[in-house]
Amino acid sequence: MTSLPRADRATESEKPRLPADHPGVNELFALLAYGEVAAFYRLADEARMAPDLRGRISMASMAAAEMGHYELLRDALQRRGVDVLPAMSKYASALDDYHRLTTPSTWLEALVKTYVGDALAADLYLEIADALPDEVADVVRAALAETGHSQFVVAEVRAAVTSSARQRSRLALWSRRLLGEAITQAQYVLAEHDELVDLVTAGTNGLTQLSAFFDRLQHTHDQRMRELGLL
Repeated sequence: MTSLPRADRATESEKPRLPADHPGVNELFALLAYGEVAAFYRLADEARMAPDLRGRISMASMAAAEMGHYELLRDALQRRGVDVLPAMSKYASALDDYHRLTTPSTWLEALVKTYVGDALAADLYLEIADALPDEVADVVRAALAETGHSQFVVAEVRAAVTSSARQRSRLALWSRRLLGEAITQAQYVLAEHDELVDLVTAGTNGLTQLSAFFDRLQHTHDQRMRELGLL
């Protein structure tokens, strides 16, 4: 997953800190863990849409990386005395709904979802990590580490939209739909899990700043659309 740096991210001395044993940490790890499993199956399935062997291998490589990230989170939860399967099952509905509502119909849609859709989730989790102790934040960042495999997406999408204004318009609309669905599901998850709200509001200076939090997601999303030639 690709995540862009934020210039307005708090400095080390300004960052609020939650204790490592805050219950929201277990919930965050569990949410991330199910996200990695769901991403693995999605990428493996979408690899079949690739028009050539290069695309299939690239998607398969990203899928393999997602399972490596899942194992990292599983181990982190086990060290905290948490069974990963029941812990992450409570998030299956929201994440499965997101993927069901954003099932790509073409290879190019699959590529855009891989590049911008997954990165939206990474932005959200990495901003939350700003409020966490280093030993916890390091797990989150490692689980969201860029593997480099997604970079092949940029050249392929840019080539397609450069040669077709119709493709550019269609994929731009698709990208905005991904943003809308991601924010909707994030709000749903937060409404159901107060422990996660504590993490979000600790990293964004309180509930009054939640709108700014989502505005920042919009900003980085627009940057990625520009990278793909969709803005």
